[in-house]
Amino acid sequence: MNMDDLEIIPEGNEEEENKQESEITERHKSTHVTKLSGMYRDWFLDYASYVILERAVPHIDDGLKPVQRRILHSMRRLDDGRYNKVANIIGHTMQFHPHGDASIGDALVQIGQKDLLVDTQGNWGNIHTGDGAAAPRYIEARLTKLALDIVFNPKTTKWKSSYDGRNKEPITLPVKFPLLLAQGVEGIAVGLASKILPHNFNELIDACVAYLEGKSFELYPDFPTGGMVDVSRYNDGVRGGNIRVRARINKIDSKTLAITELPFGRTTSSLIDTIVKANDKEKIKLRKIDDNTAGNVEILIHLAPGISPDVTIDALYAFTDCEISISPNSCVIENNKPCFLGVTNILKHSADRTRELLKLELEIRLNELGEEWHKSSLERIFIEERMYKKPGYENAASREDALAFLDECFVPFKKKFRREITLDDIATLLEIKMGRILKYNVLKADEFLKALEAEMEEVKNNLANIVPYTINYFKQIKKKYGKGRERKTEIRNFDTIEAVQVAVANEKLYINREEGFIGTGLKKEEFVCDCSDIDDIIVIRRDGKYLITKVSDKSFVGKEIIHATVFKRNDERTIYNVVYRDGLNGDIMAKRCAISGLTRDKEYDLTKGTENSRILHLSVNLNGEAEILKITLKPRPRLRNLHIDYDFSQLAIKGKASQGNILTRYAIHRIELKEEGSSTLGGLNIWFDEDVVRLNTDKRGRFLGEFRSNDRIIAFYNTGNYCIYKPDIATHFEDGLIKLEKFIPGKIYTVVYFDIDQKYHYIKRFEVEEGDRLQFFLPEDAESEFVMLTDTRFARLKIEFGGKNKDRADEEIDADEFIAVKGFKAKGKRLSNYSVKRVIELEPLKTDDVPSDDKEPEGETDQLGNPINPDDEYTGEQMSLNL
Repeated sequence: MNMDDLEIIPEGNEEEENKQESEITERHKSTHVTKLSGMYRDWFLDYASYVILERAVPHIDDGLKPVQRRILHSMRRLDDGRYNKVANIIGHTMQFHPHGDASIGDALVQIGQKDLLVDTQGNWGNIHTGDGAAAPRYIEARLTKLALDIVFNPKTTKWKSSYDGRNKEPITLPVKFPLLLAQGVEGIAVGLASKILPHNFNELIDACVAYLEGKSFELYPDFPTGGMVDVSRYNDGVRGGNIRVRARINKIDSKTLAITELPFGRTTSSLIDTIVKANDKEKIKLRKIDDNTAGNVEILIHLAPGISPDVTIDALYAFTDCEISISPNSCVIENNKPCFLGVTNILKHSADRTRELLKLELEIRLNELGEEWHKSSLERIFIEERMYKKPGYENAASREDALAFLDECFVPFKKKFRREITLDDIATLLEIKMGRILKYNVLKADEFLKALEAEMEEVKNNLANIVPYTINYFKQIKKKYGKGRERKTEIRNFDTIEAVQVAVANEKLYINREEGFIGTGLKKEEFVCDCSDIDDIIVIRRDGKYLITKVSDKSFVGKEIIHATVFKRNDERTIYNVVYRDGLNGDIMAKRCAISGLTRDKEYDLTKGTENSRILHLSVNLNGEAEILKITLKPRPRLRNLHIDYDFSQLAIKGKASQGNILTRYAIHRIELKEEGSSTLGGLNIWFDEDVVRLNTDKRGRFLGEFRSNDRIIAFYNTGNYCIYKPDIATHFEDGLIKLEKFIPGKIYTVVYFDIDQKYHYIKRFEVEEGDRLQFFLPEDAESEFVMLTDTRFARLKIEFGGKNKDRADEEIDADEFIAVKGFKAKGKRLSNYSVKRVIELEPLKTDDVPSDDKEPEGETDQLGNPINPDDEYTGEQMSLNL
């Protein structure tokens, strides 16, 4: 009960009290009661629908959110070819948008920064540095020519009243281009979100043309910040898809890296912050960072002494925002409700809508031409037949009589017209002044009518061939506006970077062997090695048990530890040579194995698992070395030879679960190292994956060869450089790679290049010089353009001529006879004095056959590339010594 409903009644007046109570009861009975839960349900649905339809999600027809559509509509109303103050545009847009100037200004800046529909002037911010735009009163904007061509047409626009009913605004703009995919969009509504990534302008047009021609097409994102993108899981931009975007990182020298392109959605400031945090956490080791970004991005990263630039690049991708993951969610408004469509369907809808809009424009134009022809034909007959001088017209008593007379006069001509002649048509003739009749030129009138008829035929032909007409429309848009809109983001497959392999060792590992503790917090105990806080470590105990565990401050792993170090997963080249006793009084066994692919914190056994087994000798060999042991046996009766030399190289490498071979059945007194051995694994087989431009040992891509410790790889680039690298799978190659192979000293290369200054083609043959820096094999003092490179010893080339010499017969030259081998810095010899169209390599007439051992291993191989012999299995007491 409301306190206002009560009135103070003098004491003892019971009649007045009863009357007041009855009035209050009746009043509350007539009041409608609404439950709070129902109010929340209805209001929330109304609010959610409003935000989805009117705020956050773009419409599929024009690809615009309401605020963007209202901004463009306002700019079109203000457009006079000159720039307008952004503050003025914002104020004008508020006639249509009821949500304040801040949202309008932010949306306008975003449209302007996309450099597609709005031509900007002044400080509009920087998408690279994240700097904001100047105040609206200081910056100006106008519509671009592209916007005027593809966005607006009042004749095909459907209108609705603005929020206050004072103005008309478009329901959707008649956009004749896949604008939604070109600009991209991101919006968060109530209960759903939309995230459509931007795509390349020219590729969108090519896809529209391909769709209209009935061909297949693919669309992938292209970002204004450049960078690199892996689209293998793009999933057509719908929910569940995912792309990986990387910054472009170049090696300036062995101590400096340069970031020249950013991942989409990141700025130089935010990217540097993540790099600094990774450096503070000691994931990477840097000396300093310089941000020299102005017109172009340039972040210089100076490495600490002794740090590998290739490993640092991988670490930057693993621990910072130099690599990010983006999950698209293509949601649009269609038929007044949200729906989820892939970018392929959005583009098809846009191409179909463009075709329908062009068809509607042609139909409107045809109707306008028909009306113009109809009007001009009426006027011509009216003047040529001198109907204005006939008595019935001159003596007409009223306007109606004159119209009736002219209607009768046109009866003989009605068959010539394309539609019926109405009184409204005849009424226009009454408005013709005598001066115009006197100046009427029949020849010009005929030419005008013929031009109208020709244009009408052209429009009809375009309507009959609307698909080719639409295709031509798209091609003209690309021809007119496509220049300078080439793809900025490189599409490539990324290799998977394991953080453990690239993390900097930022901790020190300590061990207490007797008590069985290991960790980074045991500062007073025995130092083991440097490690990172995300590393795994392997611990092997005297009883043959071993396990893999994560680096921690302190953990118990078992007593009598004989080996502990950082564990590298999938490392098949680290070989463990083991001698162990099987049980308390069992045989002495020897085995060689690699340890990989283990479950963390699970115990394994290097022995057979017999109780009281003990490891007598253990060596860990990073490159598969096999030592020679001197073994002394315990004396016993009738045992004459107490010393044994055991060579591990005679023992095959098998699985970690193998039992090994019997070394001896007698007890051992001691084991000593007699001689350190060499690797038994041979060279390392390396492949080159051209998709990710990385080396690997997993047999992915092209086989480069077997590499030993002194072998190298040579890479040539279309920038005119070459470089010799160590065969390290962490190596990052420069952009523009044209040839990668195993380096063979003394090998001769033949290069053809075009001297831009002299406008002639040159040829040179050279041997490369060894070194670990980029070397120029094209002239450094002249602007040159690379043409071709071959390593064929006796190369033959075919020269095709062009330009003013295109009729000249082709020539063939033998490079070995044409020019001698010189240094890699030599200019070379002019290939021809005539204009060369192209140079083609032919099959050589003679060869220099040199046998090569770099053939890809055939048949089944292990992870080291070594052939697997199916008969090479453990069958019992092999290689036991006869004592």
